[in-house]
Amino acid sequence: MRRNTRKRSKTARRAVGAAAALAVGAGGLVAVNIYASADESGASKGSAQNQVLAAGTSTLDCPDVGQKLTSVPAQAKAQVDRELALLDKQISEAYQRLSTSQKAIQQDPNFAQNAIVGPLKDKRKATIDRIAIAIGRVAAKPQGLDALAACTLRATGSQPNAGQGGNNTNAGRAGNGPVAADFVDITKVKANVRTPAKSANASKGVFVTKCGVNANKLYNSDNVIVAPGVTNGAHHFHDYVGNQDNDAFSSDQDFAKAGTSCQNKGDKSSYYWPVLRLQDGTKEFDADKQGGGLEGNTGRILTAKKATLDFVGSPRGKVVAMPKFLRIITGDAKAFVNGTANANASWSCTGFENKVQLKDKYPLCPSGSDVVRTFKFQSCWDGRNIDSANHRTHVAFADANGNCATGFKAIPQLVQRLVYDVDAPSLKDNGKTRPFFSLDSFPEQEHKPVTDHGDFINVFDAKLMNKAVQCINTGRKCS
Repeated sequence: MRRNTRKRSKTARRAVGAAAALAVGAGGLVAVNIYASADESGASKGSAQNQVLAAGTSTLDCPDVGQKLTSVPAQAKAQVDRELALLDKQISEAYQRLSTSQKAIQQDPNFAQNAIVGPLKDKRKATIDRIAIAIGRVAAKPQGLDALAACTLRATGSQPNAGQGGNNTNAGRAGNGPVAADFVDITKVKANVRTPAKSANASKGVFVTKCGVNANKLYNSDNVIVAPGVTNGAHHFHDYVGNQDNDAFSSDQDFAKAGTSCQNKGDKSSYYWPVLRLQDGTKEFDADKQGGGLEGNTGRILTAKKATLDFVGSPRGKVVAMPKFLRIITGDAKAFVNGTANANASWSCTGFENKVQLKDKYPLCPSGSDVVRTFKFQSCWDGRNIDSANHRTHVAFADANGNCATGFKAIPQLVQRLVYDVDAPSLKDNGKTRPFFSLDSFPEQEHKPVTDHGDFINVFDAKLMNKAVQCINTGRKCS
């Protein structure tokens, strides 16, 4: 009876969230071929910006407000989360408008600025004002957020992705990526992997949890960490393994009561990542949905042939137990525009992982070698919080020598490895013979490999977490 009551309650929350999503509109970063545009001052067709943008595709570059909010009072968190999700939705709407306004942009060099970029700034300013007011009701009102309202059109340096035509009619919107320049032959990349030396006090054990590869196809375009209560808060689809009840409306209580795909039922943690797709023209189940085809995420979803989830120790000493419901995001889904400060993508090929890891390129693997995505999560915890306002400051990476910063404690480090059986695409004909593969992404991020990221919510029971810590600290391998 309790389970049914909980389900009805969650269904009601989902219905309210969906209605709210319909009421507020869309957002994201924009990739579209801009033939002529105007800059913030209303420059003419001959302006320098117009000449740059006319050379290829452009992205709508908007400051990431969420990363600037390092402290949000608990009383304001729900509203701030909703407003941050609305900012993403507004950018995504602007992307849609740009992608359908090619003719108008060609005819009027000021169209993009006057009809899309300018109104977007006004919407963002109103939303940012509500964030400041919500925080100001219970704490000091943040200053300077208004400066984050304006977005700019930025050239990406890539040409429209028209070459993916032919039979690949569903291969993605023109200019949305990926492009040939996003790939590199891994056999031609210099070795770049460095492994820190371990001290005598290192915790050298490994705890392995086996949770499958999402063979049951649990997908959605929500992100309960970043946008709780917001349908399509990620604007791209995720694979989920482990906890089977992860969507935008899942509470800690929902996670604790849910089933799990993990072999050890004491691990109800949620592990999720953006799906990888093959741009082969397949019309997937989400081809006409937000987060899927309507936001440029098209093609056949590829399921990893193997997914390993290892928890490893610290090279400097012992680790302590993670708190239950700890949230960790590694990498940055907006790194193409935000810059690489929080990027943590690692792409490689089987047989090359100990020599080469790529951050901003997809690998072209030789025959017999598979594509590998690796996520090494933050391994230092502040000892107090299971989350933070920007979802980053409560955890941190160890330094180059493996030490945690003062005030932080070493915790088991999740190392997640995904292996895909996918052929190297044909670059000379822009993926016509053998199609490109790419990540799902926010529309404006153009499916760039640097935006790869992973999400984790710890729902180990206390007994299993203590077993994992003991195993790691005593140098054993356990599962």
